[in-house]
Amino acid sequence: MIPARNLIGLAVLTLMWGINWPVMKLSLRELSPLYFRAITMSGGLLLLICWYRSRRVSLSLPMSALPQVVVLAVPNILGWHALSIFGVQALASGRAAIVGFTMPIWVVIIGVLFFREKMTPRLWMATACSAGAVVLLLWHELDALTGRPVGVLWMLSAAFCWALGTLLLKRVSVPLSTEALTVWMIGLIVPVVWVLAVSLEPVPSLDFSPTMWVVLVYGFAINYGIAQILWFSIARSVPPVASGLSIMFIPVIGLGSAMVLTGEQPFVEDYFAAALIVVALATTLLIGRRSKP
Repeated sequence: MIPARNLIGLAVLTLMWGINWPVMKLSLRELSPLYFRAITMSGGLLLLICWYRSRRVSLSLPMSALPQVVVLAVPNILGWHALSIFGVQALASGRAAIVGFTMPIWVVIIGVLFFREKMTPRLWMATACSAGAVVLLLWHELDALTGRPVGVLWMLSAAFCWALGTLLLKRVSVPLSTEALTVWMIGLIVPVVWVLAVSLEPVPSLDFSPTMWVVLVYGFAINYGIAQILWFSIARSVPPVASGLSIMFIPVIGLGSAMVLTGEQPFVEDYFAAALIVVALATTLLIGRRSKP
């Protein structure tokens, strides 16, 4: 039995990460993508450091581990967070969430192609469902040769980076706790994002609306702060099946909350695409784990 406290924490975490998709979309009305990431990642990093220091969690980094942390940080933090925000800029946030959560299927594909993992019928089914979902999401985008179709490519690239980073996390040995590794991965990428923002985007005026300030606080305090702390506090005690269900519901919550927060109205194809992604995730995350002794 999973303690009720952990179940509530997992439900809250799923809501936080699901709602974060339309929240990102709201931010892009007044702030450019890289500056939004730079500001919220910086604030979240400071919050994480303060919290873990107060809990006396060691955040020291041996210099010998620095190359491994860089290898892990590039796909997991820079690749996923930078590419996904451009995807949200070009797509409706609900659609971006659906494409982004093809990540577990990319894990399977990369594992088969590059790490000699075996492809099974259920994984073929998951891959087919994901491909069908992407086709449905592109259905209304193919009439424009720029813009939104590029957004799908941004999100697919982000999902690929996230998947690659996930596989590397399992294979690259780093003598750090998960909390310390997360802090250092974000810490190493924050200066890179700031350099990219200053080089590629106009300096923001900071004359934001009240809504925008709320969005910024949500970005660093909730998405990069509380959600990360909450995840690490329950991740070790929550069974894989429960965490798999949580992942499945995030794009669905993103799609539904976008209707309220940003006024996006999904197409019928979007609902079918979300259903296909849930089936694909269930096939990849749950059935496979239950079959293990």
